[in-house]
This record gives sequence, C-alpha cells and structure tokens, in this order.
Amino acid sequence: MGATTRQYQPETLALSGSQYTVEQTGTDENMRPEYEATDAAGETVFSATYEMYQTKDSFAFFDGDGEEIVTVTATSALDMAGDYTLTDTQTGQDLVVLENDFSLLRDTWRIRDADDGSVLAELTSRGGVATVARTLLPFGRWLGHEYTIADRDGEAAGTIESGFGILDEYEVTIADTSSVPQVPVVVGVAVIDGIQAN
Repeated sequence: MGATTRQYQPETLALSGSQYTVEQTGTDENMRPEYEATDAAGETVFSATYEMYQTKDSFAFFDGDGEEIVTVTATSALDMAGDYTLTDTQTGQDLVVLENDFSLLRDTWRIRDADDGSVLAELTSRGGVATVARTLLPFGRWLGHEYTIADRDGEAAGTIESGFGILDEYEVTIADTSSVPQVPVVVGVAVIDGIQAN
C-alpha cells in the first residue's frame, strides 16, 4: 500500500489485500439491507446496516468486534446523484467524499480527497440504463452490475462485479493497491448498492 493511499485508511482498519467480497446478507427486523465485506481469507472487514433514508442521512460500518470504524454521511439530498462523506469514527477526520455523477449513459462515482477535492479513484458502471433497470424493473434488483476502477490518472486499477442473484454479491479486485485507497472503494460498494436499491 503506497503512502498516497495509506492516509485514506481509518485508524482501526488498514487493508492491504487486493481481493474482497461485499455482499448483502439479508435484512434486519425493519427490512433494512444488511451488508458484510470479507477479504480473500474470509475474514470480516466490516458489517453494516443501510440506514440512509429521509429521516436519517448516515450509514455506519463496524468491524468484526462490533466497534464502529467509519460513517458515511450524505452532504446533500439523498438520491442517486449526490455527495457522501466518509469519516473515521475514531478520529472524527473526514477521509474522502464519494461523489456520484449519474446519467443514462453511465453511472460514475468519484472518490475525492475530503480536503482538496482531488480525485483518488473513479468507479464507472457499464451504463446508467442498467442502473435504472435494476431500480425500476420487477426483477431488476436481481440483475448483475459491473464497475471498472480507475486510479487518479485514469489508468485501469481493478473491477467490481456482481452476478444475477436475489441478494447482491460483489467481487472487488484491486489490481494496483498502491494507487487506489482500498477502504473507500470497498465501503463505497456497499454505499452504492444501498443507495441504488433504496
């Protein structure tokens, strides 16, 4: 992990691997989607329950011991296109901003430095039409979804892929861990899925 990406890791969660799985494991008693991320060894990276609705604008992530790691907070109206700030719960430091640029041609999420706004990575879907279909069609939620990961220079740095299924499961592959901040990418997958599904 390069020095440029290390600063975007929360204090209590440092990732160094290149393979992660992010899956919706079900719903809680209030029908809110629940997520879990694991690394290549099957160890839990985080768990979370999606709570970003009109009455609540934050989404908390917890480690395997139940300690809160990071919080994602909406900085504008909750919709497909908006900004979401990822904050280290332990230090209170804003790490990155997840910025969505949605169109019918493509769905793009930029991970920006929370201080200077510089682009750290970009997640681009196979097309905005697929995102709309997942939201509006009767069985659209079951459609697979794919994103490419690019680094700050626009170079290919990995992929995010899910297949056809009732519950989403994403395989995250970060080919160059020195140029892409892992925690924001892996957390971002759960945030994106939660927002698009709700």
